[in-house]
This record gives sequence, structure tokens and C-alpha cells, in this order.
Amino acid sequence: MSSENSHLKTSDLLKRLDRFLDLTETLYSSQMVKTVPLVDLIDKVIAFRWQKNGQSGYFHPVEHPDVVDHRDLIGIDRNLGLLNRNTLQFVKGFSANNVLLWGERGSGKSSAIKGLLRDLPGQGLRIIEVRKEDLWQLHEITRHLRGLPYRFVLFCDDLSFDEVEVSYRELKAVLEGGIEARPENVLIYATSNRRHLMPESLDDNISGNEIHPHEAVSEKLSLSDRFGMRLGFYPMDRKTYLAIVYRMAEKARLLITPQKLQMEAEQWSLRQGGRSGRAARQFIDDLSGRLGLAGSSGAAENLDFGKSR
Repeated sequence: MSSENSHLKTSDLLKRLDRFLDLTETLYSSQMVKTVPLVDLIDKVIAFRWQKNGQSGYFHPVEHPDVVDHRDLIGIDRNLGLLNRNTLQFVKGFSANNVLLWGERGSGKSSAIKGLLRDLPGQGLRIIEVRKEDLWQLHEITRHLRGLPYRFVLFCDDLSFDEVEVSYRELKAVLEGGIEARPENVLIYATSNRRHLMPESLDDNISGNEIHPHEAVSEKLSLSDRFGMRLGFYPMDRKTYLAIVYRMAEKARLLITPQKLQMEAEQWSLRQGGRSGRAARQFIDDLSGRLGLAGSSGAAENLDFGKSR
């Protein structure tokens, strides 16, 4: 009898285990990401986002990329010219540099990169956004891209590292210095508010606790040094800020006098803590909404904003 009961318990346990395994398999299957291979999308999609999936990942297509018109980016003509020239060299198959766009927040760094999607995808350019927390997978990403008949810019936005972080070493190795050669059809474009991507303190200029302080400084500079082109974006002056506001107001066809537009734009920049392209866009978004509620938008043809510039 005891043997029969033991057999029944074992049988019941095996049935429960089978049901558990079935449920686990069903749950796993439902959570598996159904992806389309990059080679099947690359002819139709111009922008992707690397999506981590376990120890690997996949290229998620961006169906509605933010394509910026460089003509709307006022006051950064030199940087746009250098960025476009470097990228054109790249897509034409000539040598080009990785690019670091650093400086003032809201000054057009990210928009400058996104603007490359306007004209160059027809020449083979594709942009892939890679988040900072996924940088440790850079070698996995480039492995998929090597040899494909397209040119890829890996876009790392708002990049910076704390001293305790080690993921920047993966980026250093891909940029330059690793044993594996970077694919010739891949460049890295990054934006940052920090010139050297890492925090700098007064201790860097004095001895501190370092026996050889210059070596600590060199370590901090070594990452940004691997970007062959470094473009600085500086605080915006009043004239440039207002020029951006006027252009956006014209495009939005806002019915407001230039004098009132200027007064409100300057008040907005004071409340926002500074002038920038981002502040200008946020002001126009707010103003457009307010005028829309008041029924005063959509007829700005007779207003000459140029007279106030």
C-alpha cells in the first residue's frame, strides 16, 4: 500500500511538473521578441534603435524619425558645415572621423545629427541610436553591420560618464585602441554637455591623492581624444536667439506683431534660465497653443519679422 501511494504521489508530481513546464514555455514564447532581420529592413528604413535583448539585441526600426531641417538651425553654420562634410566623405567611401558634439544644452547638437537624415539616406547613410547603458554591446552591434553595403552612424545622445563607471572603456576600444578593427562602414557620433565626457574637478589641477596627477588627467582626456572631430556649441547670444524665434514664428504662421513676439520671447528665456534653440522652440510651441485657443493663428503673411532682426 505504501508503495502504491508513493507511486501515485510521484505520478501526480510529474503531471504538475509537466503543466509547469508547459506554462513556462508559453510565457517564454509570449515574451520572445519577434524581430525582422536588419537586411530585410535596411532598404526601406533610414533610422534604427538598438534594443537590448538579454546578452544580445536587435535593430528596432524607427518608423517616424525626427528629421530636422538644417536650415532651421541658426547660428551654428560652421559646425553644420564641418559635420556635413565629414559625413559626406564617409558616405562617399573616403576616410572620415568619429565626431563629438559638445557644449551648451539645447544648442542644436542632437538636431545637427538628426538633420543628416534629410538628404544623405539616399546615398546609403543609416543612423542607429545606441543608448549609454547599451554601450557594452558595441562589439555585438558592429559585428552585425560589418560588410553591409551601407554606411552607419551610431548615434549616442547626451553622453557622459562618472568616474566609477567602466562602460566608457568599451567605447574607447571601438573608437580606437582595441585589437579588433572598427568596420570601415561604421562611425560614432556622440553629443555631450561635457567637453571631455567625464567630470573634471579642481583636484585634477593639483596633486590631490595621485602620485602622478598628470596620468589621471590623461585618462580623462583619452576618451574624447579618440573623436577625431570635436565640435563645440557655445552659449547663444540675444540676436541669434531672436532670429530662431522669428524663423519659427514665420513657419508656424503666427499672427503676432514682431514687437510683442520679441518681448514675450525674451521674457520666456528669462524664465527658462537662458537662451537656446530648445528654449525658442518651447516658446513657439507655447505661444502657438495660446494663440490657437484665442483663434489668432494661421495668418501671418502680412507680418514682416525680418524688420526686427
